[in-house]
Amino acid sequence: MPEVTTSVGWGVLHLFCKLSPDTNTRAVLAAVKTAASGDHQVLTVAVLGHKADIGFMALGPDLWQLRTLQADLQQAGMEVVDSYVSMTETSEYAPELPPEMKTPRLYPQLPPEGKRAFCFYPMSKRRSAVSEGSGNWFTLPYDTRRELMYEHGKSGRQFRGRILQVVTGSTGVDDFEWGVTLFGEHLDDLKDVVYTMRYDEASAVYAEFGTFYTGLLADPETVLERIGRRSNHWGGLSGSQPVQGAP
Repeated sequence: MPEVTTSVGWGVLHLFCKLSPDTNTRAVLAAVKTAASGDHQVLTVAVLGHKADIGFMALGPDLWQLRTLQADLQQAGMEVVDSYVSMTETSEYAPELPPEMKTPRLYPQLPPEGKRAFCFYPMSKRRSAVSEGSGNWFTLPYDTRRELMYEHGKSGRQFRGRILQVVTGSTGVDDFEWGVTLFGEHLDDLKDVVYTMRYDEASAVYAEFGTFYTGLLADPETVLERIGRRSNHWGGLSGSQPVQGAP
C-alpha cells in the first residue's frame, strides 16, 4: 500500500477505547507492536474516569499505518469510543523558528522522560459575532493575533520543565482546529498550566474547548494489566512479550 503522508511533519491519531468481552490482550499488544515500527510511535494511556478505559496516541509519517492500528485494535476487541485526527505543525505566529526549535514540533520524540501524567483536549478559536458578547479571532489583524499568542506563549513558558505540550493542527480534518496533548510529572502540573493560560486574552476571550481525557502513561503491557486486572472474561498477560518501539 503506497504511503499517504503530510507534506510537512507527521500524522497524529488519538484513539480512546473501552474494553469489550471480546478484547484479546495479545492481539492488542501485537497491534501496538506492528504500528510502532520505523518512524512511528504509539503511546498507551490508562484513562481516568468513565469516558474510556485506554487511550492510544499514534504518530508517524504514514497515515495508512495509523489507520491500520485503528483497524487492528477494533479487530482485537477494543471499542473505539472517541478519536481525534491531527498533524504536527509549527505556529503561523512564529514562522522563523530555528531548526533546533522547529524539529521537535514537527517530529516529537515521545513520551518525555519522567512525565507520566497525560491530558488531551481539542480546541478552536472563537468565531462569535461581537454582538453576542465575544469576538471573532479570525477578524483580528494578524499583528494583533500574533501579539496575543506571544502573551499566551509567555505564560506557557513558566511551566518549562514541568510540562511538555504538543500542539497539533486539525483544521479541516476534525471538529476542532487543534489538538493539545500535555505531559507532566504530577497531575496538578496539568491543572496549573491550563488554569494559568486560560487567563490570557487569547484563551479567555477567544478559545473554545472540547472534551478532556486524562490518564497515566505506561508501557502497553502495564496499562492492559492494570485496567483489566479485575476482568475474568479476557486473556491475561502471561507469556506476552515486551513491545519493541513502544514507550
